[in-house]
Amino acid sequence: MSRTNTKDYLGLSHVMPRGLKSTSSTVAIGFSVTETAANTFTQGSVDLNLDPLNNEVFVVQAINLEPAIPDALAGLDTAVVTSLTTTSQTAIQFLDNTNCLVTSSHFIRAAGFADGGVPFSSGQGEAVPTQLEYLGIIATNDFFIQLQGTANLTGKSVQGKLYGYRARADASIYSALVQGEVLSA
Repeated sequence: MSRTNTKDYLGLSHVMPRGLKSTSSTVAIGFSVTETAANTFTQGSVDLNLDPLNNEVFVVQAINLEPAIPDALAGLDTAVVTSLTTTSQTAIQFLDNTNCLVTSSHFIRAAGFADGGVPFSSGQGEAVPTQLEYLGIIATNDFFIQLQGTANLTGKSVQGKLYGYRARADASIYSALVQGEVLSA
């Protein structure tokens, strides 16, 4: 497979797969989602304003998710679990879902303790640049952030940033990317 190597304004190297042509340098897209009520699954979306008439896609290079800290309640296990996906979901997703690009979780284990318990965090909240060409390609116009707390007294939130660049795909690649994304939803 042939590849094109370009550099953006941050000095990051883009190794482009065949069939894609970069149309921007690296951009950072910030987002935030807050639960509609405590311990309620909530999903937010971010519009990438892609141009489907010109087969535009978004190549994801890195993602950071920062979920809120769960409440420390004596005798109760609490959590805040988040995910970021390329398609709309009805529940938190994990990395076994092909449309899930990253997950992040904070837990406090306090069941059976008289105090606030012990906090735990999962490390998948940061998907940083690696030797991979990219983390994922978003072919439809939006990406989605899911959030749900467990046993918290108040609604929790997640903030994050998605890094990547816009690219134009040839017609057959674009069609395959869109169809793959939509059919695996």
